[in-house]
Amino acid sequence: MGAAENNLNDLAAEALAAMRGAGFDDAQVTAVHSKLDEVCVAHNEPSLLRSTEARKLMLLGLIDGRVASTEVARIDREFVQGRIASLFTDAKSAPQDDANAVSSSQHARIMQGPQEGDRELLAAKTSELLDFRERETPKMMLDEGFTRHSWSRTHTLTSRGSDLAASVGCYSMSVFGTAREGNKSSSFNATGGTSDELSSRPAHEYFGIAQMLRDTERQIDTRPFGSKFVGDVVFTPNAVSDLLGWFLGQLGDTQLIAGSSLYKESVGQKVASPLLSIKSRFDAPGVAAISGDAFATPAVTLIDEGKLVSLAPTYYGSRKTGIKHVPVAGGWDVVAGATPISDIVGGVQRGAIVGRLSMGMPAANGNFSGVIKNSFAIEGGQATYALAETMIAGNMAQMLKDIVAISREAIDGGSQRLPWIRIGNLHFS
Repeated sequence: MGAAENNLNDLAAEALAAMRGAGFDDAQVTAVHSKLDEVCVAHNEPSLLRSTEARKLMLLGLIDGRVASTEVARIDREFVQGRIASLFTDAKSAPQDDANAVSSSQHARIMQGPQEGDRELLAAKTSELLDFRERETPKMMLDEGFTRHSWSRTHTLTSRGSDLAASVGCYSMSVFGTAREGNKSSSFNATGGTSDELSSRPAHEYFGIAQMLRDTERQIDTRPFGSKFVGDVVFTPNAVSDLLGWFLGQLGDTQLIAGSSLYKESVGQKVASPLLSIKSRFDAPGVAAISGDAFATPAVTLIDEGKLVSLAPTYYGSRKTGIKHVPVAGGWDVVAGATPISDIVGGVQRGAIVGRLSMGMPAANGNFSGVIKNSFAIEGGQATYALAETMIAGNMAQMLKDIVAISREAIDGGSQRLPWIRIGNLHFS
């Protein structure tokens, strides 16, 4: 392992030296060595067992505020030198922007997760999953799926003295499909996640897989509400992920630089229900605490009991806007609450359990209208029939304020740990 690590470091150092020798003012180089073992599923059957291994270089160079980047999968000196020369030409013709820069004096050494995969375990977990489907949810068709071990070692160097290395392994599972009976079928449904282990419980007990398969079978027969009303939704973790994604987008470069973020001037203010807290999880399975722009990523809280604590621009976004740079990696935790799921549903007189929200891009002010998928009606505190042709409308920012309850249960998907959330005052049609 030590020799392999040294080889990766040498590869990155040699490429950085070549870029500086080519005339770049600044440069960033990441050398990557990755391995993958997986068992794939297609149409309820194991379809492929494969192992792959790859190496690549990711190069970024700056000249007079102009930047260009590329990836190189062929790692030999002559080819890399040629790509660096081409990259220099590309950078010279790129738009000039003084906000372009590379990180300085960042250091990290990270090793986490299983560094080697167990192929017998992958096969056993796939068999467990397929046996569960056949026994418990025979109408469910797993169109695609996999059980996988991924490992990646990365080493990033910049011309400003940053030196960051990580070796991260994890297991993961993913399932995607529909349920069918005769000529009727459900909407597609999917779930999955990453974990440092797959040995502690049956395959269907990870990542909400069993619940997803059972729910999808119940969604073969659907019907609409049949009337317009204002009610509550109970977002499942999959739907909470959509809400979280919108919120993270409001804190990042695109919206901050455009000046369209609803939260640009809101740090320190209440922007959500006091029930809501969102914290980083940069040590989650499959996640390294290193940002894409080569910064170590200390823990960060985005929302603390409803108060916005931090925005999250990249280094470029910070230099462009003057907002404090907050480096982030890929793991997030919507902190679980104190209410059982049964009580959350039981408190809703009329509304829906929402598994997925198909809405496209909300308006700049957060307004949206979308079709709810993989969803069930709630009437008198009871989950009843599966829904069809049902839309909800509201405002994304207002939904954060209208959170009524957060479940004590959560699904740990690795990079995201998410509870069920009840939100009031949505318009159904």
